[in-house]
Amino acid sequence: MKALKTMAFALVAFFLFQTAKAQKAEWKELKDFHGVMSKTFHPAEEGNLQPLKDNSGELVAKVKVWQASAVPAGFKADETKKVLTELTAKCQEINKAVIDKKDAKELKALITQAHDIFHQIAEKCRQPEEGK
Repeated sequence: MKALKTMAFALVAFFLFQTAKAQKAEWKELKDFHGVMSKTFHPAEEGNLQPLKDNSGELVAKVKVWQASAVPAGFKADETKKVLTELTAKCQEINKAVIDKKDAKELKALITQAHDIFHQIAEKCRQPEEGK
């Protein structure tokens, strides 16, 4: 009987750990923004700025939704909010540059800066994982 209770406790603990881990790892708004960043930044790296020009407004819309969302467990809330504010400003700058028909060199520099800021979320804003 004691072994059965121990096994049941272990299963419940495992389930709770997996649920917490899944919730911690998932941030829908980050994923949605990344989808737009990816389809604009990577072509720009290769000199194709048309996707950036076509999607600069969507980039702004997605970053604003992301910025307004709650910072989930697994991220340093204050630092993440600060970086998201920087990213939002940079995306707005990109959109304005597209509207103002800035040259390719400037657009490429701006999207590269935004991409670098975006990666700060993953590199500097995540909480260290337990046990590492």
